[in-house]
Amino acid sequence: MRTPSPSHPPRRRLLTAAFTAVVLLAGAAVSACGESADAEGKAGKLRIGYQRFGGLSLVKARGETPGVEWSLFESGPALTEALKAGSIDIGQVGEAPPVFAAAGKIPFSIIGTSAPIPQGEAVLVKADSGYRSFADLKGKTIALNKGSNVHWLLVRLLEANKMTLQDIKVKYLKPAEGRPAFDSGQVDAWVIWDPYFALAEQPGVRVLADATGLASNREYVLAAPDAVAKRTDDIRAFLQRYREVTDWGIANPQERARTLAPELKIPEDVTSRALDRSAKPLAPVTPAIGDELQAITDSFIALDLIPGPVDIRSRVDDRFSAVFQ
Repeated sequence: MRTPSPSHPPRRRLLTAAFTAVVLLAGAAVSACGESADAEGKAGKLRIGYQRFGGLSLVKARGETPGVEWSLFESGPALTEALKAGSIDIGQVGEAPPVFAAAGKIPFSIIGTSAPIPQGEAVLVKADSGYRSFADLKGKTIALNKGSNVHWLLVRLLEANKMTLQDIKVKYLKPAEGRPAFDSGQVDAWVIWDPYFALAEQPGVRVLADATGLASNREYVLAAPDAVAKRTDDIRAFLQRYREVTDWGIANPQERARTLAPELKIPEDVTSRALDRSAKPLAPVTPAIGDELQAITDSFIALDLIPGPVDIRSRVDDRFSAVFQ
């Protein structure tokens, strides 16, 4: 794993400042969430919720969808709350937020996904901690964002190591809170995703495990049912552009990093490292995707992390799948 040279402390301060900028910018929308229709009932701008670094951030950075309104969120759970409030029409999240949102009775449809991204989330520990496997964290404090993609990774790591939630101490922290808690030693490990993951890869930090062989860590495109029903053509046109920009980025990784780094407010080499492992093609939703999400949902219910029953398969809507094939 490539990390910055330990001989350049100013570089460490630069990356710390960049991380702070990312989480501060993610704390508020870049544009206010507006109405989806004007006073005469005409369709207004399509309202897109995105997370910094997610596939939609490249679409925004290229500025090729002038007919939409962008709102920025720090995490998937925050974005699903905006769907609940009716503030956005479309948003992009990881694999656990749809589960928690469905358990919370938030209305949405799952209209797209991505190829698996298991290397894009990881458990980080201090290099001098002595921890060599996840099992070594028994009895230790682990920080993560509740209801986000890394929550599912934690569940899978516990299962793989024949451990339970009672074997560890979980501290639910948002990325803006998790990084300083990890840096200061308030927690023993931090489970986090890109680009926060890439920003934290500094001298003295080691990757204990990622999601390889444990979790798909797919991205999911969610849409408000009302928008799906009434603005089908607008959504299809936007998804087509989303697909085209994603494919362009995969084919042009260096230009992709140059384009996205200013949007992320982080150094280009850090952006490139994160994109190399976390930028994957979009994919259509299928019955198999519904089964995958249902298995995740059932596991969270069994652990009493969400109330059941929850039928998340019924949220899968494949009317836009042709765009992703």
